[in-house]
Amino acid sequence: MINDETAKHLKTDFPIFKNNPKLVYLDNGATTQKPTQVIEKIKEFYENYNANASRGLYGISEKTTTLYSNARKIVADFINSDSKEIIFTKNTTDSLNSLAYVIENLIPKGKDEIVLTEMEHHSNLIPWQQLAKRKNWKLKFIRIKEDFSLDLEDAKEKINSRTAIVAFTHVSNALGTINPAKEIIKLARENNALSVIDATQSVPHMKVDVRDLDCDFLVFSGHKMLAPNGVGVLYGKKELLEKMPPFSFGGGMIKSVSFEDAHFADLPEKFEAGTQNIADVLGLAEAIKYLEKIGMNNVENWEHELRDYLIKKLEKIEGVEIYNPEKSSGIVSMNVKNAHPHDVASMLDEDGIAVRAGHHCCMPLMKKLGLNGTIRLSFYIYNTFEDIDKFVEAIKKIKEKFA
Repeated sequence: MINDETAKHLKTDFPIFKNNPKLVYLDNGATTQKPTQVIEKIKEFYENYNANASRGLYGISEKTTTLYSNARKIVADFINSDSKEIIFTKNTTDSLNSLAYVIENLIPKGKDEIVLTEMEHHSNLIPWQQLAKRKNWKLKFIRIKEDFSLDLEDAKEKINSRTAIVAFTHVSNALGTINPAKEIIKLARENNALSVIDATQSVPHMKVDVRDLDCDFLVFSGHKMLAPNGVGVLYGKKELLEKMPPFSFGGGMIKSVSFEDAHFADLPEKFEAGTQNIADVLGLAEAIKYLEKIGMNNVENWEHELRDYLIKKLEKIEGVEIYNPEKSSGIVSMNVKNAHPHDVASMLDEDGIAVRAGHHCCMPLMKKLGLNGTIRLSFYIYNTFEDIDKFVEAIKKIKEKFA
């Protein structure tokens, strides 16, 4: 398990806190810090066996090929999938855009609707919005209720025989709402629709099992789970990936090429054209090993403990508005009455406190809630009660300025 002492000890694994001793980092929903183990793995690759994977017949290239393959298996095991179902991308946004360009090959005739939710990040809204425009399809949005949870009854109305795709966030990046993924996937399955999960805010924070969920596709980013920037994952069921055409073309993703035609490689290479981001893939695998050593249940429980500790303190401060659903992750959105979120964030920065402020790439959601934005705190394994205490004391001082 993780407790306050454990979190303080884990923090010593992260060089940024040694180099910035006054930093109170509460913006893990945007990106997480990197432990020494991940940084050293990347350094080790470039210093000891930097070579292209699956290209050379010499020693360091063969080593790189083996390590890259092993990294894919580590990622696959982490979400309980087959290695051939793991496609490496740049990030969640890249995964969703790539998928949106080739998924229509899987859609039966007569289906012309895409169902999203009102709490989607722009990355899981705009690619589907643009697909709908290209195909002249209809977009539908499952309502969010007053308690910030998803309206399942509305989902049952919106998902029907015309639904082609149901794409939704597993955990809201703006509110922390944990959506009932299995129920939504079941509705999609009953209507012969494809399910796509944006797991950017769930895979780093809780145990996610794609076999148990029975989703068709799932995406997430490495940089939100201790790994480097520039590496993401697209999971897809093998039988679906095999039916889809590649979304990029070039070296490494072919079996044979003539001047007139090309025959593509098998999974997963079929979707990984060109030289891949090898070092960062190895960094992602190292980050997963780090998290698994801690235990994902422990990660989730500690974030919930921090969330509850913060909310209890905030509820005692008059003039603080909290937007927190009953079933939520380690994310808390709030505002200070009469203060713009950007102003509050700037003042917090003066005390070395880093939070996210604004619409969190969820402009339609903020408009629906009647807000110009919120202050968002998002926790991770190295956050402590002391971090929260410093934040709360700073908020008390800021609040007085706007009273």
